[in-house]
Amino acid sequence: MRTIVVVALIAGALGGCAGASATRTSANTMLIDAGAAPACGSQGAARVAAKTAAIETIRAGYDRYIIAGGAAQNNVSVSQMPGSYQTAGTMNYGRGYGSYNATTTYVPGPTIVAGSHDRQLSVVMFREGEPGAEQAIDAKSALGPEWQDLVKSGVRTCL
Repeated sequence: MRTIVVVALIAGALGGCAGASATRTSANTMLIDAGAAPACGSQGAARVAAKTAAIETIRAGYDRYIIAGGAAQNNVSVSQMPGSYQTAGTMNYGRGYGSYNATTTYVPGPTIVAGSHDRQLSVVMFREGEPGAEQAIDAKSALGPEWQDLVKSGVRTCL
């Protein structure tokens, strides 16, 4: 039973383990706020934020972007739930005397992992040919050959 609970928690965490949002701060700048499940780690949150920066650059009608700043926060916590004791024993009785032999085993409660790894990026966007664009990252190249699908659906996983 305990194994089933752990497997279900891991599957749920990886199924929809990440998300991000973009806030436009000017005509060519935005902030990306990304969060990823504990199983993704801080690197997973960084991947989600970087992909979201590329996606939002294309959605905004730009071609390239520069990450001008960033911040990260680890909000993951681990808690151990109370366990239980299990005692089993045998009783021997004969000729007026008895003895009892018992063994007690502690079974720890489940471990609960909660929280998220968060990442924030400040992004400056450029169109081809604009001053500074030659130093910027090409958004389509950053997303790879399936860039069109990612622009439509967004990022939902840290893998």
